[in-house]
Amino acid sequence: MSLIIRDLSFAYEKKPVLRDVSFEAKNGQLLSILGPNGVGKTTLFKCILGIERKYSGTIEADGKNTARMSPRIRSHLIASIPQAHPVSFRYTALDMVLMGTGHLISPLAVPGPHEHEIAREAMERLNIGHLAEKPFDRMSGGEQQLVYIARALAQQAKILLMDEPTSSLDYGNQLLVLGVVRQLASEGYTVLLSTHNPQHALWYSDEALALCDGRVLALGRPGDVIGEDLIERLYGRKAALVQTAYGPLLVPEEVG
Repeated sequence: MSLIIRDLSFAYEKKPVLRDVSFEAKNGQLLSILGPNGVGKTTLFKCILGIERKYSGTIEADGKNTARMSPRIRSHLIASIPQAHPVSFRYTALDMVLMGTGHLISPLAVPGPHEHEIAREAMERLNIGHLAEKPFDRMSGGEQQLVYIARALAQQAKILLMDEPTSSLDYGNQLLVLGVVRQLASEGYTVLLSTHNPQHALWYSDEALALCDGRVLALGRPGDVIGEDLIERLYGRKAALVQTAYGPLLVPEEVG
């Protein structure tokens, strides 16, 4: 299922945030979105999800204009996966995943056996079925992130939006989550992932999109567009792109 953005522009009051952004995320593709803080990555996701609606341009999911969809219909196509963060509620992991099935039942209904089966299958798919009864607030950040991904799978949407999913995770859990995301793309999901780490895009993505001043600065295969000039333009830091036996590696100038 593809997601097509055409000439998307958005402003908060009179301050432009996105300017004529156009790209296509294709079926089975992992697209990383790069850029410094405040460049419009989160705003882009909010427009796609229908949270921000006062934009110009068009957003199409599965060939349909999302501006004409109800939130319920949009939920069948697009799922959002937030960052793992501290919580105070005592839901279990299974409770959290069941929340992804809400659009499959009537507003006043509670999840039944069918929804429980969907939720458990989503957890088993990510090898976290053993966490079903574990309180969500007692989980590690990596476990919580996998639960959020399972919730999106239970939603049965084929387009997944991930806003900086590894920002609060340690190195091992970053690789765990990114490996799962890469596998989902390989299975046919369309994944948009915003990240502060261009190295992640080099290792895991099919394409990379760089935003600068609200515009698309570069778009293409990570190895083609992520280089020394782009890193300096985006982040104001010099870095060398070194080819290793394990793939390309960005090395900041300050190192060594």
